[in-house]
Amino acid sequence: MNRTKLKRQHREKRHRRVRRKVEGTPERPRLCVFRSNRHIYAQVIDDWNQRTLVAASSMSPEVREQTRRGDDVESAALVGRRIGRECLQQGITSLVFDRGGYRYHGRVKALAQAAREQFEEAGAEGF
Repeated sequence: MNRTKLKRQHREKRHRRVRRKVEGTPERPRLCVFRSNRHIYAQVIDDWNQRTLVAASSMSPEVREQTRRGDDVESAALVGRRIGRECLQQGITSLVFDRGGYRYHGRVKALAQAAREQFEEAGAEGF
């Protein structure tokens, strides 16, 4: 088995372990992060109703015009700020964070902290 496939399988196993404990409810949806080599994606999901409430990525035009790349900490922070703003616009004031099996480090951490800052600025509960 090649190394890339093995790394992906280990991440998926960690993600399943996290997902056993983390669930998005209508009152407190789940902020889910996916990180690829070239981009970062975030979704706010209500698991009970199986709906994606808000989504943002480093491929969106708003983020693309502010940064040249989609695979750095800066673009992850922009995605986090954008997802935080959109959540507040939709009336979502509390989230639970799902790191997707990735280490809470680098791009994942930058996205979470930027989203958290948006909630703190608005005086919302956050996550």
